[in-house]
Amino acid sequence: MNSLRRYAFPLFAALMLLLPALPVPDFWITQSNYIGLYALVTLGLVLLTGVAGLTSFGQAAFVGIGAYAGAFLVTRMATSPWLALLAGIAIAVAAALLLGAITLRMSGHYLPLATIAWGLALYYTMGNMEWLGKYDGILGVPTLKVFGTDLGTGRGLHVLIWFIALLAA
Repeated sequence: MNSLRRYAFPLFAALMLLLPALPVPDFWITQSNYIGLYALVTLGLVLLTGVAGLTSFGQAAFVGIGAYAGAFLVTRMATSPWLALLAGIAIAVAAALLLGAITLRMSGHYLPLATIAWGLALYYTMGNMEWLGKYDGILGVPTLKVFGTDLGTGRGLHVLIWFIALLAA
């Protein structure tokens, strides 16, 4: 029984990384992609609340900032998708550091309330900017390609999602 537990995570990791190569329906791949993304979000929340002891409800705003920045750079500034991805991450980190410097001075129930306020403010701000496509977002963002594999497909993205999720775990 102990030997099974010892190999459970490596076997699971191998299955998740090999799943797109298996003859399974695309629906399974899509569901597995969602599970991997939700696992990443959950791991982030465990780190934030369980390890750091903080309660925050504004993480989605930083994802939005990074996504809009990357999409804007690719579609409007004709930047390389890979460079735009890195720039989007850097801009999201800078925004998180700036808002964190302001918000983390609060304690008690004020901190979660402030993170909700930041999240809502950024959501409505980005959603009402004409040059960001309002609530429809920026259209025409090209997909990334790695060694000829298009990450715009479910099977192409699956390995990347699960590689990052397993690495985070």
